Amino acid sequence: MMHPVPWPRVRRSLIAILRGIHPDEVEVIVETLIDSGFELIEVPLNSPDPFVSIERLCKRFGNDCHIGAGTVLNATDCARVADLGGRLTVSPNVDADVLAMAQARQLVTMPGVFSPTEACLALRCGASALKFFPASVLGPSGIAAQLAVLPKETVVGAVGGVSEKNLAAYRAVGIRVFGLGSSLYRPGMTALEVREAALTSVHAYDGLG
Repeated sequence: MMHPVPWPRVRRSLIAILRGIHPDEVEVIVETLIDSGFELIEVPLNSPDPFVSIERLCKRFGNDCHIGAGTVLNATDCARVADLGGRLTVSPNVDADVLAMAQARQLVTMPGVFSPTEACLALRCGASALKFFPASVLGPSGIAAQLAVLPKETVVGAVGGVSEKNLAAYRAVGIRVFGLGSSLYRPGMTALEVREAALTSVHAYDGLG
């Protein structure tokens, strides 16, 4: 088995989840996010023309941050993300074929898990990090109980119902990565609105110490 692609060394492990974003707005929104302090950008593949958005982002911002895809459900889509210059794949589930393709293409991976069985399977398949999803159902205590049986070096993220309001509660139990969706971006938001939400999230993250 190949060694997992390591989780990127970034100042803030905050993932901007841009579900529903359109290609014609994606550059101005992501420029705003980067200026606000984000380095991890996810375009879910159930967004309008997601590969167009990913290609545009990789060409313009690929050297400045990690651009990638979310809701990656098959190896073909995973390879396409790599072909466009993406460096990150996030999934709601654990799929061995997706993880194998991502490793072969040297993509950072973050599959979704909900149970110890899924978490251990994801690690065995070479996941870079685990995405506990939906975190709002498990809560900090539910994730903490599972961390007790996982390798100490495991990079663990919380996604789903995560916002600046509960970062501290998740960080307190050992969560290192946070995926921010509707608290950060919703279709129809202006760049100014996204900037305000992004700065609020960055401020909350920086306050964690």
